[in-house]
Amino acid sequence: MSESLAQYQQDLRRFSDELIRIQTPIKILDAIKWPREMEERFLSNKGTVLPAIKQEFYQNIALPFDPVKTQAELASLKQDIHRRLGKRDKLGKILVANVDQYRRVVDMLGNRGTPTFGKLSQELYGSASHKLHGDRHTLRQLGDKLSYIFSLPAARHMNKHHPKIISAPEAVHVLSQRLEKYFHSDDMRVRLSDGIVSDAAVGGDTVKLNSRAMFSESDLNVYEVHEGWVHVGTTLNGRAQPHATWLSVGSPRVAATQEGLAVLLEMLTLSSNPGRARRISDRVAAVDMAENGADFIEVFNYFRGLNLSATDSYRVTQRVFRGGMVEGGSFFTKDISYVRGYVENINFIRSAITSGLPELIPMLFLGKLAIEDIPVLYQACQEGILTTPKYLPPMFDNFSGLYAWFGFASGLAGIDLKGVQRHFTRLFKDVPNVAPAFELLDDTEFDNNSD
Repeated sequence: MSESLAQYQQDLRRFSDELIRIQTPIKILDAIKWPREMEERFLSNKGTVLPAIKQEFYQNIALPFDPVKTQAELASLKQDIHRRLGKRDKLGKILVANVDQYRRVVDMLGNRGTPTFGKLSQELYGSASHKLHGDRHTLRQLGDKLSYIFSLPAARHMNKHHPKIISAPEAVHVLSQRLEKYFHSDDMRVRLSDGIVSDAAVGGDTVKLNSRAMFSESDLNVYEVHEGWVHVGTTLNGRAQPHATWLSVGSPRVAATQEGLAVLLEMLTLSSNPGRARRISDRVAAVDMAENGADFIEVFNYFRGLNLSATDSYRVTQRVFRGGMVEGGSFFTKDISYVRGYVENINFIRSAITSGLPELIPMLFLGKLAIEDIPVLYQACQEGILTTPKYLPPMFDNFSGLYAWFGFASGLAGIDLKGVQRHFTRLFKDVPNVAPAFELLDDTEFDNNSD
């Protein structure tokens, strides 16, 4: 190894570790979470009174970092990266992109409960009005299409097959056993938590399950691959890097790739279910409504009108108004990441296959990254600066099956789906409840020929 390469790797490691140190106390979701009793109060009022969340509420949640000091440290780190690596260094550019993201995050959290919070959220995570790369449709249009599909009578019927009968302690035991087999040489934990609002969450190498929740077998299947294989897996893969340790932590720019990859794994392993898929799809509509000025009650009532339960309607709405303004005018747009990232990951895999570069596909698990980073990171792996992913799901480790699956998908992408739907509408015309659904699909024009 040349002296210059050794110095470069040392600098990369030093800057990576410094970024990790600075960003560690910046916990976005902790800074904007609502107390659990807010849900109980809202539902007890029949959804007619706005949650008591004002700017003062957030001001009483102290940030575990000094915004001024943190901004100064991030600015200094950016200067050091430019000075040592140069402004044109490709890995340095990715590092700087993450540094810049955290600077915006600090600003966003300093503006909780104000319109500026929503504007900065859109800069960081995007908007439901944005279009997918190479496609003419917005995320809202795609979300509505998926929500409809997962709301059909057959989907509602299948949801009954997933009763929540597993206690939280039992769920911890089962999930621990499964993930210990997957993460054979690393310490990771599954534990109960009283401090999370959702049923499950990930913090670094730990999967946390809500101690008050009950779980279905389907839930555990989802958490195994979504929280475990993807979120914990990419954390540990990033930590295993000898120089680019920043890949173990994720700024908002990696959210779509991470969440979309997690949803994709749910689908590839057949772990998901229509209810879960609908909740993910509905989040796009919630973001879009909030971006267009709707208040909390209006969004809540919209989902109640779609036959979503009061609890589920509250939770999908609450996710979008965290950090924003319940009276409208500010919002948290991270929830578009699931649908957007799902499509972008699929399109990336299809494009890698049709371009003759399937070896790029496992790079999705290298760490917390954005899809546009992959060519640079792959080159760095080839040069020995980075190491390949330590943990890969089976279908990404030996991706011949994945190649065949997505190869067929790419070959079938040009089929006229409207013509196919008309054919099966005629075939199913005497089957109750099926023909009308196909007719509605035919009337709502949409294609998925995005790049």
